[in-house]
Order: sequence, then C-alpha cells, then structure tokens
Amino acid sequence: MLADGGTGTTLVARGVRPDACFDALNVAARDLVREVHESFVEAGAQVVETNTFGANRYKLAAHDFAFRVHEINVAGVARAREAGARYVAGSVGPLGVRLAPYGRVPKDEAQEAFAEQIRGLVDGGADLLILETHSDVAELEQAVLAARAVTDLPVIASLTFTRDDRTLLGESPEAAAARLAGLEVDMLGVNCSEGPEQVLRLITVMKPHAGGIPLVAQPNAGGPQRLGGRIMFSATPEYFGEYATAFVAAGVRLVGGCCGTQPAHIRAMASALAAPARPLDIEVEEQPAEPADVRMPSERPTGLATKLASRALTIAVEMEPPRGFSAARLVAGADTLRAAGADVINVSDMPTARMRMSAWAACHLVQQEAGIETVLHFPTRGRNLLRVQGDLLAAYALGIRNIFAVMGDSTSIGDFPEATDLSDVTPSGLIALVKGSLNAGLDRAGSSIGDPTSFVVACALNVTASDLEREARVLKRKIDAGADYAITQAIFDAERLDRFRALYEEQYGPLELPILGGVLPIASRRHAEFLHNEVPGIDIPDAIRKRVGKAADERAEGLAVAVNLCDELRARVAGLYLIPPFRRYDHAAELIELVRS
Repeated sequence: MLADGGTGTTLVARGVRPDACFDALNVAARDLVREVHESFVEAGAQVVETNTFGANRYKLAAHDFAFRVHEINVAGVARAREAGARYVAGSVGPLGVRLAPYGRVPKDEAQEAFAEQIRGLVDGGADLLILETHSDVAELEQAVLAARAVTDLPVIASLTFTRDDRTLLGESPEAAAARLAGLEVDMLGVNCSEGPEQVLRLITVMKPHAGGIPLVAQPNAGGPQRLGGRIMFSATPEYFGEYATAFVAAGVRLVGGCCGTQPAHIRAMASALAAPARPLDIEVEEQPAEPADVRMPSERPTGLATKLASRALTIAVEMEPPRGFSAARLVAGADTLRAAGADVINVSDMPTARMRMSAWAACHLVQQEAGIETVLHFPTRGRNLLRVQGDLLAAYALGIRNIFAVMGDSTSIGDFPEATDLSDVTPSGLIALVKGSLNAGLDRAGSSIGDPTSFVVACALNVTASDLEREARVLKRKIDAGADYAITQAIFDAERLDRFRALYEEQYGPLELPILGGVLPIASRRHAEFLHNEVPGIDIPDAIRKRVGKAADERAEGLAVAVNLCDELRARVAGLYLIPPFRRYDHAAELIELVRS
C-alpha cells in the first residue's frame, strides 16, 4: 500500500512558517490542512497520516497548547477523513524530551503522555497508529505500550537513523529491529533518515531480524541541505518512483515519503507501483554486529578510591581553571595544597557559567605538573550524548580517573547567556553511562570501545535542600546508577546532615555511600550575608553570621568556624570537601594543616 508524503513540508510550501505549531492548524486552519491531505489522496495515497506528529503535551506546551492535546488530535483525524483518505493513520512522533535515566522524564510519565495523545486519535476515529521518526528505541517501546493499553488498532513502529546507519542514541538497525519485533507491533521499519538509498539499505539489514513482521519505508527526499536560510531536499519524484518498486521487492508492504516529499513524489510512486515491476540493482551489504566484549576494568583503584576505602579522612579541595591559557597559577596553588596535606584536587568546569579553560585540560596539567590526583567536574548541561562520551574518553586518555557528575550551571547566569544550554543526559544518567557502559568496555549503544575505563564517579548531594524527600529520592537513583561517593554543598550546621541521613534511611535503608562534606570558609561578614541570601542551597545560621560579624578579625573568625565545622563533620563523613573563597588557596592550605593537626 502507498502512504502519503511530508505533511509539514507541504504546509510550509503553502506559506506556513517553519516555527509555527503545525498540529494546532488542525483547528485554526482546517481548510488548509484538509487541502494538503486531499493533494496526497489525489496523488494516489491510500494511507494518510494525521497532522499530529507533535501533538503531545510536551511539544504543544512550547506553544501554550498543552491543554488542547485531545482536541487537536481528534481534529487531526477529522481533517484527514474529510480529505477522503481510504485509511487514516494517527501520527505519533517523539515527545521532544529525554527519558530517564538519560533525561528527566520517567518512563511511566512518557507512557501516559503517549496514551493521552493516542486516546485523542482513537476517539477521533483513526484506522491505525503510526509511531514514527523515533530515534530512541526505549521511548518507542513506551509509545507501543501506551498504544496497546488504549486500543487494539494496528500499530506501526518506525525509527529514523543518522548517516552512519545508527539511531541517534547509537543503536544498530539489527538490534533495533530485534527489539521492535519483541513488541506487539503490526509493522516496523524506517522513515525520515537520509533518503531512499539509505532506507533501502537499512530495511534490507533489518528484515532478517524483524521476525516476519511486515516492513514500512518512508524516506526523506534525500539528506536535508541548508540553502539560503532554507532547508532543501534534492531527491526528485522520478527518483522516488524508482525506489518504490525497489522497496516492494525488498519486502516492504507500506511505502511512502517523509520530509521533503510532496504530492508529486507520491504520484510518481503510485505510477511506478501500478506499472510492471523493474528490478533496481542496488548494492546493500549487511554489516555484522560487533560482539559485545564486556569486560570489567582491570586497572588498580585510584588513590582517591583507595583512601575512601581505608576510612581515613579524605580531604579534597575545589579549584577553578584559569580564564586564559596559562595554568601556572593553578599548578602553583595545587602544589601548595598537596604540600599542606590535600589528597585530591577537584577542578570545577565553567563555575557559574563563566568562561574558563577546559576542566579536563586543567586536570591533566595539575596531575602532570603538581603531582596530585584530580577529580574532573563533568556537567551534563550543554553537552549532547555524542560529546559526553567523546569528552569522557578524552579525559581518560589524559590520565583522569575520577569524575564528579553534575548538572552544571545555566548559561543564562554567566558570561555568554545566549550560549546553548541543552542537555541529553541527567547526572544519574551520566553515572549509569560511565559505570554501566564505559567501565564495561562499551559505549551507550552497546558497541565495544576496546579496553574498559575504570572511572570512579561522585554524585552531588544537598542536605540543606528545601525538599529533602526529593533529594533522598534523587540520591537513591544516583546510588542505583552506580555512584561511588557523594559530595555535598557547603554545610554550616552538621545536624542538617544527620536529619537528611535519618530521612533517607527511613525510606531506603542504611546510607552506606561515602560522603565528602562541603566546607566553605567565611571570609567576612559581608561574604556570609551574600552566601546566605543570594546563593541557592546555602543556609548559614544566624549565630555564625553574628559571630563572624562581631569579630575583630573576620577572616580569622571565619577560619575558626570552618575548623569547628570540620571537627563536627569528620565523625559523620568519609572526608571533607573544601571550597576556598575567592580562590584563596593559601587559606585553604592553612585550614588543611589545622584539620590534619
């Protein structure tokens, strides 16, 4: 059977702005949407997809239409039905958010969002569902589960692939087909991607792993190109006509088009399918899947891991990379801290979103020139999944073995507020990626990276959070992902740690994860007031602020407060995490000597 082409492409060709909410047009521009569907029906399409690709609560929220999910999906079916479609396929695209553990949306919430959209399509009278253009098989699985919970209509599951024949999250077509074949789907296949030639290659590779389930192929009109500020697709209708018969010969039972394909492409495919079949000689070679050579790291533990295991007091000190390319002062400070008795240097990454030298370069220089082990702060913010893995492997190649998985500071508060601020991975997802994949010799997609890494991973903990139950829940998730120890924000009341521990243990059992308690020496009364009033997550008791404010030497009194806190914390934690104010590493060295003595 023949499906339609790119509804969005055709809407743009008829004057709709590319950044408009296409789905809302089902209600706001009924005639326009109906006419687009009619153009594909007249071209020969037997299956017409509804204009609801992004009609879920998350994508509609970007246009303030989240409350109209049901209405827009019902209207989407109505517009396709009015166009005279023989079969109306309810289109369900990705949610536009990442699922846990690599994003912030739990699987059950994702499934409910899919179910909400699918109920609208079913209530509208769709004949079947097409879950299309998915790049995350795990998310597609939730869509299938949602569909099966809502209806018994036929379900098509379709993935999109990058130029290297992998999903965006790195899954091979063979593995993806096998996973989809294990679900309750009626058809599976490929749409979007880079064009007909690639989709034919992928279909051929997937077929032996599809378990006899019928296949679908709906390619883009070639790879997208940006010309003159517009996205263009180069494949001609005649070219699509040739591939229509090739798809059928390869075992495809539903063919059509995706981005860039207009009624002319579908008309050419209809003509080709109606004519006597002519074989299209295309060389397709299936790449054998690499065996998963899962090995656990054989390297000895890091010095930090050994120190934590010995239960001796561990002292870490936070340092900032330089603003320029000279690391001489950083190295000198690290050397001073090492001599004072610090066990490890934590190097922050773009603190408060201020431009600094790359943290992993700074870690490498400190280790090489100051001779002290480092912990690399590794924020997930601003890195896509590809960059996350590449940067981790680069850091490992430079001898960095300890990382601190954090979200990172928003660019909106820093030097370049216009900089991209997206994140593919949450901190717990990063921990799971490192401990479950890289440390097992695999990348996120399960492909071998050769020898496994042996990272030791820290997670963040805020015992002064306003919602301690949520903080405990998040910590449990990080522990389950494989965190080796935790680092807290600055603590000014040791009993806050006791309260958090009691709450955690009441809900999840004993908290055995080693903890480094954060200590930030107060430099002055004004410094204390600033921290208390303007820095999220820091709460300094009135007594401490008044004590520092009344002292003749405020810095010395702040140091005395820090020594007292260290004494109170050392019986409660595995170590101390010192945060020197204003990069006064000499003051941090003085504190270390006082604590050690």
